[in-house]
Parts: sequence; structure tokens; C-alpha cells
Amino acid sequence: MDLHILDHRLRVTSISKNGLVNYTHPLIKLIFLRNRTRCKFFSLTETPENYTVVLDEEGFKELPPSSEHLQVEGSIWRPLNVASNGNASSSSQAVGVTKIAKSVIAPLAQQHVSVFMLSTYQTDFILVREKDLSVVVSTLEEEFNIFKEVEGEYMSVGCKDFTNGLQKNGKEAIQPTVHPVLIPQNQFCVMSLDPDTLPSIATTLIDVLFYSNSPKEDSESSAGQDLDCIKFFSFSLIDGYVSLVMDTEAQRRFPADLLFTSSSGELWRMVRIGGQPLGFDECGIVAQISQPLADGDISAYYISTFSFDHALVPEEDIVSVTDMLHHQRKEPAAT
Repeated sequence: MDLHILDHRLRVTSISKNGLVNYTHPLIKLIFLRNRTRCKFFSLTETPENYTVVLDEEGFKELPPSSEHLQVEGSIWRPLNVASNGNASSSSQAVGVTKIAKSVIAPLAQQHVSVFMLSTYQTDFILVREKDLSVVVSTLEEEFNIFKEVEGEYMSVGCKDFTNGLQKNGKEAIQPTVHPVLIPQNQFCVMSLDPDTLPSIATTLIDVLFYSNSPKEDSESSAGQDLDCIKFFSFSLIDGYVSLVMDTEAQRRFPADLLFTSSSGELWRMVRIGGQPLGFDECGIVAQISQPLADGDISAYYISTFSFDHALVPEEDIVSVTDMLHHQRKEPAAT
């Protein structure tokens, strides 16, 4: 297999719920006006706590200067993409993070490399800090052919191509914390959309993204959803491909003929990781979920956010996943 280091240089940010009004205009520009911005990598995810925005440096320039409502993680992040037969999975639905759990995520956790995961309808992006790229390459070069994207072309790279000279750290891996998980009752959909049809859903998408916390929406939500449900909506526009994750309540607001999935009626359930905000420096958080799912041959999408992590698993597997995670909490993690 090939591992691609994409040329996007990304920032991970958080916008507070009560500060979203200050960022509505630039976010609408980034979502709908592709010809008015040079941003090529954009993702916006709403959770109960905040809005996580991951975007490249050109997109980051569109945001207003830092304020009390915007938090910016200090590092530059680079997205990695696992490709089969020399091509990244950009034309068909991704199979989820469990396919790369053993080959990428677990080895990086062993080397104390923090990862930020972003699964989309098309592929799975593994974000690592730019300063950790040499460790990433030295850790994974035996398993993968590694290529670095430069102006749209891929060039083979190895440890010698990185000037900071970092190698595998050789330290004994720290036993990771097993974080608590929450399994809300929502049913979720993972979908895509032809970007040319974005204007057709503009009114609904703006309403869902920017007005979901209005009093009217709150009253409708409390009347129409179980109290054990969670607010979660994710929109990504990456290299021209659109990916959406929403629950079935939100899905019903969109025209069914414009949104598509790989299999009709496919529903997903969420596993939310973390009893309190996780931070960015801890390693092995993604592995906590992805490893047992990979062992059980259960596919999953994984979306990290500024405060918590979220895995989506097929609804028919949720009982098995619940049992797996229950046993994981009771048994010591393997070293």
C-alpha cells in the first residue's frame, strides 16, 4: 500500500456557540463560494460544545482575527491518506478508520504521535503535526511506500528527506488512558453531494449549520428527539468533494434526490469518546476505539473534534461494539 502526505497545511480551530455570528460570513464564503477563495480543505463539525473548523492556510486567512470566541490549536497539521493500487480512495465510499488501525494508527501511538482523524464519504484523513512527519515516515516506511505531494505531483520520500532528523523514539510506549464512551440514541447518515448542487440546498444547510441553536429549533428538537440524542452535524469540502454526516432528523430536511450514500438506507450509530475534553497531546485515543473494531472486522468512520472524538459504526453492529467497549473498560489495556 501507499501512504500519501498531502500538501495541505492545516489549522484546527474551535468557534464557540455564542460567537458563531461573528464567523457566519466567512464560513458561508468557504462553503458556497469556491471560486472566491483559494481554500481547498475545509471541514466544519457541530457538537454540543462548539464548532470545530479544520481548514488550510488559505481558508484560515478568511477567518476574522483571533477573538475570545475562536480557539486555535497551535500546530500546523498535515493530512495523510492511505492509497490502494497507487490511488487514494477519492471516487468511492471510504471503508472507515478500522482498515488503517493496525497499519497506521497503532504504530503511531506506539511512537507517541498524536493523530486527529477526519473520515469523509470519500476517504479517511489522518492528521499529524508537521513537526512529527519524520517520526511518521520512519515508523511507517517498512509497511508503506510513502509519497509526498508537491504541487499536485507525488514524490517518493524517506527519512533522509526530512531535515530535523527525528527517528523512532525507542521509548517504551505509555499505557494509554481508556476513556469513557457515550452511545447516543441518534441514527446517523454518511452522505455525499455533487458540489455543483450546493446552491440547491443552501437555505437548508445554512439553517441547519447556523441557526440550529435558535429557540425555535430547540423547542422542535426537544419535542421530536429523545433526550439521549446528541447534536452532531459535519460538513466537509475537500479538494472538490463534499461529505456530510447528520442524524436522520436533519436528513429529513434535505431533498432526498440530491444526497446519496453507497447503499440505500444505511444507518450508523455513534460512539462518543471522552468524559471531558481530550486535548491534542495524548496519544492512543483513536486506537482505543479503532483497534477493537478492527479486531472485530467492524467498519467505522471516525471524526475528531476540538473537544471529543466520535466513531460511527453500522447500526447492526452497535450491540457488539457496546459489548466490546464494556469489556475494554473492565480489562487492562494490552501493552
